[in-house]
Amino acid sequence: MTTPSPQMLAAAGLQLDLTGPVATITLDRPDVRNAQTPAMWRALADLGDALPGDVRVVVVRGNGAAFSAGLDRRLLDPSSVGGAEESVAGLVMLSDEELSATIDAYQRGFTFLRDPRFVSVAAVHGYAIGAGFQLALACDLRVVSTDAQLSMKEAALGLVPDLTGTKPLVDSVGYARALEICATARMVGADEAVRIGLALAAVPTEQLDSTVADLVQALVAPLPGAVREIKALLQGAQERDLETQRRLEREAQVRRFREMAALAGGR
Repeated sequence: MTTPSPQMLAAAGLQLDLTGPVATITLDRPDVRNAQTPAMWRALADLGDALPGDVRVVVVRGNGAAFSAGLDRRLLDPSSVGGAEESVAGLVMLSDEELSATIDAYQRGFTFLRDPRFVSVAAVHGYAIGAGFQLALACDLRVVSTDAQLSMKEAALGLVPDLTGTKPLVDSVGYARALEICATARMVGADEAVRIGLALAAVPTEQLDSTVADLVQALVAPLPGAVREIKALLQGAQERDLETQRRLEREAQVRRFREMAALAGGR
């Protein structure tokens, strides 16, 4: 699939930079703190489908004062947006099957970040609210600035988190803490995010880019096949029994030995 053009991405509030094995996706609606829209989610899904096969790290960041303040609230009121804009409020007019299929399409803008082909990193500063928090959670790793504020606000709107954030939240902090965070819709600050396992580190805002850059360099240093296999092994480890995990480790290592031998033979 062809990578969406810069014009198409800009219309959805996104930028893409491809530099060697690193893809940087920037949410680029700074005037509304990178509030998200269905058009953005659909563009993210298309972008995920079209990423070149040699991409090894995907960085997700926000332009301006925040990572993402969540859903663009105007889309909850059909009268406040133009007719060409896809309205979240309009979802209630769909049948149950159509509504579920539409949400599934939105979710694909988040699930591609879990692809074992690459490691995804969220560089979070300022607000990461609702959909913004879920986008950060969709990434494998998160580095936050000390001013970061994360919140799952959906319960305050009478909704549930439906952009794939619930599983990685439970995986990161456990059921009880995840329930408390979602049900109270409270803010989680940077220090707490590190303490409870939501983030790798909290650094001053002016050091966020350099810290993420150092992490990216460390991630692209090993041979790509090894990192790909490791991510796939770890992603499902909690759900597997030991015997299954042992088997998958053996199978992955066989593939690694074969690939390494082929590389050595081609010299």
